Amino acid sequence: MAAVDTPANLAFGQTALVALPGLGRALVMAGKLQQKTAEDIYRKSQANRSSFIAELTGSGVVSATDLAHTMSVAFAAPMLDLDAIDPQRLPKGLLDPKICHSLRVVVLSKRNNRLIVATADPSDQVGAEKIKFSTQMGTDWVIAEYDKLSKLVDTTTQSAGEAMDSIVSQDFEFDDMSMEVAAEEDVDAGTTDVEDAPVVKFLQKMLIDAFNMRASDLHFEPYEHTYRVRFRVDGELREISAPPIAIKDKLASRIKVISKLDISEKRVPQDGRMKMKMGRDKVIDFRVSTLPTMFGEKIVIRILDPSSAKMGIDALGYDAVEKERLLSAIERPYGMVLVTGPTGSGKTVSLYSCLNLLNKPGVNISTAEDPCEINLPGVNQVNVNDKAGLTFAAALKSFLRQDPDVIMVGEIRDLETADIAIKAAQTGHMVMSTLHTNDAPTTLTRMRNMGIAPFNIASSVILITAQRLARRLCPNCKKPADIPYETLIQAGFKEEEVDGSWTPYRPVGCSACNNGYKGRVGVYQVMPISEDMQRLILADASAIDIAKQSEAEGVRSLRQSGLFKVKQGLTSMEEVIAVTNQ
Repeated sequence: MAAVDTPANLAFGQTALVALPGLGRALVMAGKLQQKTAEDIYRKSQANRSSFIAELTGSGVVSATDLAHTMSVAFAAPMLDLDAIDPQRLPKGLLDPKICHSLRVVVLSKRNNRLIVATADPSDQVGAEKIKFSTQMGTDWVIAEYDKLSKLVDTTTQSAGEAMDSIVSQDFEFDDMSMEVAAEEDVDAGTTDVEDAPVVKFLQKMLIDAFNMRASDLHFEPYEHTYRVRFRVDGELREISAPPIAIKDKLASRIKVISKLDISEKRVPQDGRMKMKMGRDKVIDFRVSTLPTMFGEKIVIRILDPSSAKMGIDALGYDAVEKERLLSAIERPYGMVLVTGPTGSGKTVSLYSCLNLLNKPGVNISTAEDPCEINLPGVNQVNVNDKAGLTFAAALKSFLRQDPDVIMVGEIRDLETADIAIKAAQTGHMVMSTLHTNDAPTTLTRMRNMGIAPFNIASSVILITAQRLARRLCPNCKKPADIPYETLIQAGFKEEEVDGSWTPYRPVGCSACNNGYKGRVGVYQVMPISEDMQRLILADASAIDIAKQSEAEGVRSLRQSGLFKVKQGLTSMEEVIAVTNQ
């Protein structure tokens, strides 16, 4: 669109002002700039090969806000505060980004056959002609402050590849850290301008950062106008990065290729695995899960560190009595040991710690999981594949023909699997598995509700462990907490326990931790099945009756076990209340 011929423009007929651009003449006419000053700034812009408006605002003679108000009045154009504009919602593809960058303009919208364009210099007739020639559309100017406009132009015209390069710093080294990549070429099914190299570097950086931060999961989440990456650290999700949304298809394709998934299939969830070498000897496994959402595929990557299974029972947080009960149960020649708890409570690590203790040359161990999370040499591990007919039940039937000593089932989901597992436990095999229940007593009623006969439960199950993971207080910054006596009693402490011989602690936060917490500690309810408890099971007793019996036998509830960790100074009262049920 040609510049508007205002009286101010028409008045500039003097020879002395002819050399100045329209912006400079308008400022002189409005009394915002002296003629000599304007000419000096113009000469400087010519010498520096920069724009007049950039030199003008950079010199501080006229502020960006004052300039915008003056231009709005002089050219009868509306003024807009760009702070109110969401860059993600601006239209894309209406004007070449290179033109936007060179002219320092932003397309705000399209109305019929005209573009609404934000500019700080409405006198730029050459720019208006370029836009018209490129788009075959007219231009309606909207005045914006130059500093805000420049920032928005840089944001909207930066390619996704450049944005990725800015996220992945140049000093980030990959010499000793290489990802094991599938042989197939990465084929991008979407349309994006992201180059392969920045995406590869970004993915490697996220994986390595997650491992160094001791994260358990990485979440890559696409939304309508944004894309974010979050890590689950010590059980809490933390937003780590917000890369350009343009990378979502490329990044998803890259992850799926490495995980040997079908990159052309975006309509159904998929599961896979990938590996990354950390140094020369250490290899980390990752479990990959994709999920189609409204705006793309959400990808969650679980970090599977094999060393976690070799930490030992002591590192998991069992106290002396709980440890003795658990070891006594798994060393028996047959029976069923169940580990219960919600997703992410450390059930798999507990089971593999037990398997690691039993993993000896004279013991045949077989596991069925969906999928196998930790690779343990010496253990025969089977990935369940429902589509191929390899279910938990089918794997268990096959195990029984393989002369097993110890069988581990990833999860008991149905009556058929439970029935075979119980028969295996009754016929001379040690069977370990998991269930999703709130605590140990409700596990027995859950099995009864699945259709398992009380006699089979009583004769096969020898121990149930319910567990949670509580955040561990940072030893560097934790401080004593002043908790009222009534609050301690209400939380579950007995009166004789609140005797002043111990001190509760609270989180503070320092550079070495995450808001006062660093790492996690297990909270356990280890319940052996005694003869009295077997009688209750045979009588089809409720979970409440079983819980009373377990308490009478000295079994701590999850809350009591958590409060014991508070007495030891390992975690806070708030954390125990949050992760346990009263």
